[in-house]
Amino acid sequence: MKFLFASDSFKGSLTSSQIITLLTRAANDVFDSCECKGIPVADGGEETVTAVVKATGGHKVSAEVHDPLMNEINAEYGVFGDKAIIEMAAASGLPLVQKELRNPMNTTTYGTGELIRHALDSGYRDISAAIGGSATNDGGMGCMRALGVRFLDDTGNDLAGVGGDLWHVSRIDTSSIDKRLYDCNFTVMCDVTNPLCGENGATYTFARQKGAHGTTLDMLEYGMQNYRDVIKRQFGIDCDTVRGAGAAGGLGAALSVFCGGKMRSGIETVLDLIGFDKHLSGVDFIITGEGRADSQSVCGKVMQGVGLRAKAHNIPAIGICGSLGEGADALYGCGITSLKTIMEPDMTLEYAIENAEKLYYEAAVKLFQAIQNGREL
Repeated sequence: MKFLFASDSFKGSLTSSQIITLLTRAANDVFDSCECKGIPVADGGEETVTAVVKATGGHKVSAEVHDPLMNEINAEYGVFGDKAIIEMAAASGLPLVQKELRNPMNTTTYGTGELIRHALDSGYRDISAAIGGSATNDGGMGCMRALGVRFLDDTGNDLAGVGGDLWHVSRIDTSSIDKRLYDCNFTVMCDVTNPLCGENGATYTFARQKGAHGTTLDMLEYGMQNYRDVIKRQFGIDCDTVRGAGAAGGLGAALSVFCGGKMRSGIETVLDLIGFDKHLSGVDFIITGEGRADSQSVCGKVMQGVGLRAKAHNIPAIGICGSLGEGADALYGCGITSLKTIMEPDMTLEYAIENAEKLYYEAAVKLFQAIQNGREL
């Protein structure tokens, strides 16, 4: 019996690597003889860099950058072979800003640009950037400023590149952009399709969770519309028609327009980067999972991506989840053949999180026992 383990982390309780360890222990406790292989995976969000470097034998690189409020911090990105992978949240993520200071009028993606520049300085020209979890709504201006682009007001003064500068942008000067970007294969890991502006755009969809409220939202949207119009006027690109341009407060637009970034599903990018398909030969079962399975699980999450790869190779894929929510059954159309949860009917979420390791192991043992009994039949 040959198993492949490829589960997302359970946020706040179990990492992808811990789950692999638990599954391996459970399988060896049930089967007299079995082959287990585990691959850490993520969907382009939290732990993406960790998962990719572990799966590829790469390593992390530390760089001195600036956080969303321009405080100096150390942030890490991953490298493997001739490739680099960046999580923008490491430099520009919401958790880096204290709750009482969260206001996307004042935050910037400058540190993300510094991470990209550090990767360029280190010789990498194949760069993937996961752009979830931002604290920003600056249209990616900060990121591009770190890479040499100037954003000018109507008097020719340089703008700092925070959200509050959006409506002051009159001209964009790319004459000093880091020319190494033109030699790059740049992938933007993004699973949202939001345009830059409008009801479903960057501001009205995401800025509230970053600290914007009331009239601030309208001011940011007005600024983003101005920014969109300047880009369209100068570069002939309408960012309201670019899939994912509104991701990460408009960073998707900047990486697309100025870096030639190609938008791709986060999980599909991760699975390709780690060479997932080459591990499928001879596999009898794939065990995957995520903290909560619901209707969002078929919107670019780990189980969907793994399930579809399993389906293409006619391998049964079973999901072990922390909990199951409404819409989780949509995963059955994505190659997942069975869904299990570590929670009992009357169990609280708090208890499940606190006892996740024990509960997961017990659920894994029950699953492998069922597989064993099925084989014996």
